[in-house]
Amino acid sequence: MTAREIIHTCSNVHVARAALASMGGDVAARVVDRAQSANLSVGALVAHMVKDFSRRAEDDQWDGVDEAARGADQPILSGLRYILDNELNKDAALYFFAEGRRLSPGALGPVAGGLRGM
Repeated sequence: MTAREIIHTCSNVHVARAALASMGGDVAARVVDRAQSANLSVGALVAHMVKDFSRRAEDDQWDGVDEAARGADQPILSGLRYILDNELNKDAALYFFAEGRRLSPGALGPVAGGLRGM
């Protein structure tokens, strides 16, 4: 139930921005960096990541959200942290190394372009 509430509420750009500000920490800092490099607002990026998670997550990832939220003082923020960390780690896998230089996902076209088309 918590996972659905996170998806429902944090798909809104303004709620997503406020939730990230409340969450703070390393994951929030990584999201801010990613948003800046993608030239997106933090709220837009978080909302996109939450929606992407809701469309693509496997059952064990949904279970991970519930586990992260269970017993937490702030279950919504704990579940959101899990989702964002999961999405950040997934996106990191889209980076490739070729001829000693790092290519951004956008360099590989629309399939790997991630957020560039937003």
